[in-house]
Amino acid sequence: MGGEDTIVISVGGSLIVPSAIDTAFLTSFKTFVLSYLAKGKSFIIIAGGGKTARRYQDAASEVTELTRDDVDWLGIHATRLNAHLLRSIFYKEAHPVINTDPTEKVPTTHSVVIAAGWKPGWSTDYDAVLLAQGVGAKKVINLSNIDYAYTEDPNKNPEATPIEHISWPEFRKLLPKEWDPGLSSPFDPIAAKEAEASGIEVAIINGSKLGELENYIEGKAFKGTLITN
Repeated sequence: MGGEDTIVISVGGSLIVPSAIDTAFLTSFKTFVLSYLAKGKSFIIIAGGGKTARRYQDAASEVTELTRDDVDWLGIHATRLNAHLLRSIFYKEAHPVINTDPTEKVPTTHSVVIAAGWKPGWSTDYDAVLLAQGVGAKKVINLSNIDYAYTEDPNKNPEATPIEHISWPEFRKLLPKEWDPGLSSPFDPIAAKEAEASGIEVAIINGSKLGELENYIEGKAFKGTLITN
C-alpha cells in the first residue's frame, strides 16, 4: 500500500447516514471499491460523523453546557461508529483494526484500511491528509453530498458560484481561519493548510455520483471541485 496505487477517500457522514443508514449508497460504494481492488488498487477510507455526530452533540447541549472537547469527542465517536459499519461491510478486505491515529504507520497486510476521528482539535479532513502523507499519496478524495464547493454558502447566498478548479491559496481565502467541531465547511482550514504544504490535491465529489469518482480516478474530466497548488 502506498503511492499512486493507494486511493485515499474521506466519506462524509452525510452519505453514510443522511437520515437513516443509506444501504443503497453503501452497496454501490462497496461494489465500486471492489472493482478497483481487482485492478490492484488499495484504499484508505476515512468515515465522517455527519448527522449522527450532530444529533448527539445537539442532544447533549440541550441537557447541559458542554466543553469544546466534549463536543469534539461526541463527533469523534460518531465517526468511529460509522467507520466500524464500513469495516464490517469490508470485513473480507479490510484490516480488522480501525485506524484512529493518522500518525501511526498504515498496515500493509490488507488492501483496505478504514479510519476514523483521532482526537479533539482535528477533523477527519486533517486525518485524511495525514494518512495520505504517511503512504506517499498525493491525492485525497472528499466524498460529500454536494456537487461542488462554492464561493460562499449557497444556502445563505443564492448568488454563490460553484468552483470547478481552484488553487490552495485562493481556496483557503474562502475558509474560516480556524476549525471548530460544528463547522460546516467544504474542507477543514487546518487540513487545507497542511495539504497545500504537502502538495496534496483534493477532489470534492458528490458521493451519490460514483461515475464522477471513477472519472477522477481515471484522470478524466469530472463534475466536482479540484483544489491544487
